[in-house]
Amino acid sequence: MEEPLKTYLDAIADLTRRGDAREESYYPVLKTLLEALAQGQGHTIQVTVLPKPTEAGNPDFRIWDGSYQVIGYLEAKAPGTNLDRVETSEQLQRYRATFSNLILTDFYEFRLYRNGVMLQHAQLARPLIAKTLKTKPPIEQVRELMDLFKNFFSFVLPPSFTAEDLARELARRTRFFRDEVIRPELEEQIKQKRGDLYGFYEAFQKHLIAGLTKEQFADLYAQTITYGLFAARTRARNSFNRKMAEELIPSTIGILREVFEFISLGKPSPQMETIVDDIAAVLNAADVQAILTQYDRQGRGDDPILHFYETFLAEYDPKTREERGVYYTPQPVVRYIVHAVHIYSRRASVWVMASLMSGSPCSIRLPVR
Repeated sequence: MEEPLKTYLDAIADLTRRGDAREESYYPVLKTLLEALAQGQGHTIQVTVLPKPTEAGNPDFRIWDGSYQVIGYLEAKAPGTNLDRVETSEQLQRYRATFSNLILTDFYEFRLYRNGVMLQHAQLARPLIAKTLKTKPPIEQVRELMDLFKNFFSFVLPPSFTAEDLARELARRTRFFRDEVIRPELEEQIKQKRGDLYGFYEAFQKHLIAGLTKEQFADLYAQTITYGLFAARTRARNSFNRKMAEELIPSTIGILREVFEFISLGKPSPQMETIVDDIAAVLNAADVQAILTQYDRQGRGDDPILHFYETFLAEYDPKTREERGVYYTPQPVVRYIVHAVHIYSRRASVWVMASLMSGSPCSIRLPVR
C-alpha cells in the first residue's frame, strides 16, 4: 500500500515546489489518495469536496459510504500550516465538538480526532523540504499513517445509543447547524432578498411572530429539522436518510412538509445538505424504537416521543429547559407532528411548530377532528 502514498507525495511536493499553489490546488490529489487507501483496505467510499464560502462552514471533505452513512470528515490547511495553532482555534474546536470522526491535515501531517480527542497522528513527509529546498522530501511514518486511516475508515456510529447519548449527538450537530450554517446563509440571503431560507424567514415573520429575529429563526429552523428527522425516523422500518424524510412526514402536517420538501427534494446548499445528512446518519444508526421502548418502560407518560424532546432540549439548550420547567412541552404538539391526529390550517401549523421548537406556550387552541 505504499505506492499510493508515494504517488501522492510526488504530486503534492511538485505543487509545493511551484510556490503558487493555493490550498484548494491540493484537494484533487488528496481526494485520489483517500479513495485509493480506502479501496486498498476493503472499504467502498465516496468523497465529497465541500465548497466553503466562509471559515465557519463545514470541513473541506466529507467521506461516506454512498449509502447515506457518513464515515467522517477531513479539514485541510495549506502545507506548512502550524497545526498546533489550528488545533486550538475556534473553528477546530467547533469541528471537534460536532463531528465524531475528524482528520486535520496540512497534506503532509495527519491528525485523527475521535469525539474531539486526538487519537493518532502521523507525519508523511516534511513540507519545508519541498518548499525551501525545492526537492521531494523523503517519505516517513508509512505504517503509522496506514494505521491512522484504517481507524478512520472503520468508524461506525454505535447502534446502542441510550436516549441521553442520542440526544447529545443530535444536540451538538443541531447547534452547529444553527450557528455555522443557517445563520451565515440567512445573513447572505437577507442581503440579496432572495433564497429558500429567506422565504421561510419572511413566512414565519408574517404568519408567526412579527419581529422574529434572525437568531430566533435560526434556532427554530434548526430544531424543526432535527426533530422532524427524529419524528420521521420513528416511522421508518429499516434504513433512513435525509431524502426519505419527506415521505415519512404525514401529509396533514403543513409547514413541516414544506420545510422537508426543500430539505429532501429541493436544493439545499452543500453545507446544509452535509450537516443534515450527518444528523440523519446518527438517527439511521440509532435503534430509535428501543429508545422509545425504554421511555415506555420507565413510565414516563403515554407518549415517549414527547419525552425524548425534553431529553434533547436538556442537551441542546439546558438553560431554556431549566427556565421553562423540566417536563415542559405540551403533549398535543409532538403528537401533532408525529401522528398528525389533527387537521389545521396552514397558519395554525406554523404556530404549532413554533410552540414545539421554541419551547414557548402554544397560543392557539388545537381543534380536534
